[in-house]
Amino acid sequence: MSDVKQPSKRTQKAKETRRRILQAALELFVRDGYGATNLQDVADKAGVAVQTIYFVFGNKRALLKELVDVTIAGDDEPVSTMDRPWYRAALAADTAQDMLRAYVTGTSAILQRVAPIGQVLEAAAASDPEVAALWPHDVDPRYVVQQEAAKALVGKPGARADMPVEEVADLLYGLLSPELYLLFVRERGWSRERWDGWVGETLRGQLCQT
Repeated sequence: MSDVKQPSKRTQKAKETRRRILQAALELFVRDGYGATNLQDVADKAGVAVQTIYFVFGNKRALLKELVDVTIAGDDEPVSTMDRPWYRAALAADTAQDMLRAYVTGTSAILQRVAPIGQVLEAAAASDPEVAALWPHDVDPRYVVQQEAAKALVGKPGARADMPVEEVADLLYGLLSPELYLLFVRERGWSRERWDGWVGETLRGQLCQT
């Protein structure tokens, strides 16, 4: 007999309610903007009482913070990007070329999820100082992720020997950014597949031996 406890019906229901609220918030924040959306709008779309949102999240800022975190992760499990299986597998690749191929695929999946709310977050932070304060300013979490990837890349066969970790991290940070993804995919109409191919080829050209 398995010792693994199955989640109770109450726990499953609570998680499903949380997901519905987050999905409703995502759709409304993207469509109408963070400032124009109130929690009653979110509650109506999610099919819950507005008091439920206050109970689960506390306030609209906390709801936005949770939405961003879950969107980056792809689920509501408390696992950081650097502990995700795709990230660990990419950094464990045998060669620099193989690592970049896997890393671009995994990062692109995050960018596809994050891109729609990137502008929402930027506008919300610009209009509400308390939103901006929800994330640390002394360190950029996205750069930390890219810096760790850069450290792994420079030691692999096929990596350019003249590239310091800092420069590799900067290139990963810049080329695999939500802003550049949006520029090509949303503004210029590129498919995700075309984006993946271009950014992967560009990074290999910059970071790998010819």
